[in-house]
Amino acid sequence: MAKKRAEDPPKGSPAWMNTFSDLMNLLLCFFVMLFAMSTIDAEKFEMVVASLQSSFSILPRGGASIGEGEMVSSGVSQLRDLAIYYNDMANSVDEEAQQEEKELKEAYEEQALEESEEMAEEIEKLVEQYDMQDLVEVSFNAQYVWLDLNGTLLFDSGKSELKTEAYPVVEKIGKILQLYEENMVEIEGHTDNVPISSQKYADNNVLSMFRALTVADYIRDHTTITPSHIKSSGRGEYAPVADNSTAEGRARNRRVEIKVYNSYYSELN
Repeated sequence: MAKKRAEDPPKGSPAWMNTFSDLMNLLLCFFVMLFAMSTIDAEKFEMVVASLQSSFSILPRGGASIGEGEMVSSGVSQLRDLAIYYNDMANSVDEEAQQEEKELKEAYEEQALEESEEMAEEIEKLVEQYDMQDLVEVSFNAQYVWLDLNGTLLFDSGKSELKTEAYPVVEKIGKILQLYEENMVEIEGHTDNVPISSQKYADNNVLSMFRALTVADYIRDHTTITPSHIKSSGRGEYAPVADNSTAEGRARNRRVEIKVYNSYYSELN
């Protein structure tokens, strides 16, 4: 008996492949849907990247400009970071410049004060040498040394002409000033607050200006100091050093001040 011949398998893919393909398509659609539903916190991502970049450079290699010119690198906008960086840099530079300027000014003032102190000590020794310590007061600050001369010693009441006995005093003052002939000298006249009115002097302001000018002219005429290095002004009753309600206070306010500027401030006056 002849054996029965086996049947040939059907052509094409097996039936189970269709079911498997459908399953793979469903799984693919499922994962695509999950990815589409997920979100990336772009702001946090940008902050992290910017933080890393700031440790090395505000604009690393590969940076470019796109669109309206917004600067980007690695897909992260840096326009805001760049503005903050340069603002901080400008503020830092400005603070450093201000600090340097402050330190230089303090050093300048300190050196100027030291020079004024040395000048004051020299002048006080000369005042004692000329036996004028009871007639002249010496003080100083960072700009100048000033000599305070009692006005009653120099002038009669209501007048701007030097008294005869005042000439030797002003002459000795001139010898002292001549040691600083490269420095600027300013002579100020002061009065008390008692009103004055005459044909020659309309008020205390005018009187104080004439008194300062009288002393300035005498020093110009009797020393080798360059005339342009001496200037005079009147302050009237507006800068008192004592109480005008007493006779003693008014006498102190009727004075002439001679300011000898140190080398640091002579060029500024």
